[in-house]
Amino acid sequence: MALVAGVDSSTQSCKIVIRDAETGAVVRSGRASHPDGTEVDPTAWWGALLTAVADAGGLDGVEAISVAGQQHGMVVLDADGHVIRDALLWNDTRSAPAARDLIEEVGAEEFARRTGSVPVASFTLTKLRWLRDAEPENAARVAAVALPHDWLTWRLRGYGPVGESPLGPVLEELTTDRSDASGTSYWSPATGEYDRDFLVRALGHDALLPRVLGPGERAGTTPDGIVVGVGAGDNAGAALGLGAASGDVVVSIGTSGTVFAVTDEPALDTTGAVAGFADASGEFLPLIATLNAARVLSSVAGLLGVDHDGLASLALSAEPGAGGVVLVPYFEGERTPNLPDATASFHGLSLASNTRANVARAAIEGMLCGLAAGLDAVRAVGVREKRLLFIGGAAQNVAVAQIAAQVFDAPVVVPAPGEYVADGAAVQAAWALTGARPAWPLTIAAEPAPDFRPVIREQYARYAPVVE
Repeated sequence: MALVAGVDSSTQSCKIVIRDAETGAVVRSGRASHPDGTEVDPTAWWGALLTAVADAGGLDGVEAISVAGQQHGMVVLDADGHVIRDALLWNDTRSAPAARDLIEEVGAEEFARRTGSVPVASFTLTKLRWLRDAEPENAARVAAVALPHDWLTWRLRGYGPVGESPLGPVLEELTTDRSDASGTSYWSPATGEYDRDFLVRALGHDALLPRVLGPGERAGTTPDGIVVGVGAGDNAGAALGLGAASGDVVVSIGTSGTVFAVTDEPALDTTGAVAGFADASGEFLPLIATLNAARVLSSVAGLLGVDHDGLASLALSAEPGAGGVVLVPYFEGERTPNLPDATASFHGLSLASNTRANVARAAIEGMLCGLAAGLDAVRAVGVREKRLLFIGGAAQNVAVAQIAAQVFDAPVVVPAPGEYVADGAAVQAAWALTGARPAWPLTIAAEPAPDFRPVIREQYARYAPVVE
């Protein structure tokens, strides 16, 4: 039995699943935590990957491995392969002014035309401009720019700083894939080429960028001879893990919230609401992302003094619309809409409506309304859904699934709990090993009956900010 391993190096943790390459059956798994914060020393990710592998019982019998990781994170390396400063993660919004400056210099339409997306604070390009302006000495030292999954793939293959890796700092061996490259704002899904003019405009000078490999390609091997797949950005990894096809729109509720679909044509949205990313299979992945997702529920649950099950019970005891109570859940600013300095706010509270049940329900409705606005945005660039696939830990909450069927005007399907980003990386590993993309089965856990309640979206729209 050939075994393959898929890694999900996410914001909060590193997870690994080891599967039978033929059937997709999970053989074993492991995980390890990542540090909190919006900037992290990448060596913490490497340590977590090694710990997760050990937690899974090691890589004995594994013939191929691939890494999917959080998108956009800025990993800058000097000529000796050393990480120059902690990586700025996707949810670090300090580069919002840099994003505005770049758009003013180039124009939103030109960015969309040349890279498929209009840059926001999340994207790597804006973080490089921030580095140039805030830390010019560090910017001047940058010899190569990588993303989290690129750097981990490089380390898995034995490369790294002098004295810390068997093969040393061969920067030319950095690789990436089209899905992760498309989240930088200096690579084009339409042309498959880097836009070095944008890189130089942001960083102040040129730098080595990872070689972009195609779907199913091999990045190389580990020092022990295990095949290393190309890897992917996290959302593209999830799409592979789900086997998402035309008509499937994925709604992922994790640290961030995302709404995305696999399409055969690139998306172009000059408003910047929809990022026209590439996927990991050779197609495209129009996507919106919200900064505020599952942690909205954790925050309000803590406020109410309940756990997630208690929050669900309270929410389901309230009527749809929460008695007019609305939460606009921008606790950490927001990416869609692009409001990096926004804060959260409750509305519609009165002596009658100010109940724990209404507050609980407003938290879930508010989080889902932000994602429903994202569905509207991807529809506006031509996506047409047959069903919505809800994934992420919060999707398994019984109240979230039931209320989603009331917020969204499309069929809601909840796949069985799984590590779909890691599963997608395992698909890549099997693809790299055998030369063919596997078709592993998807198990469905719930399909709540359609129960669309327009009042929820209508009252949310009264208070949600509109970006001109």
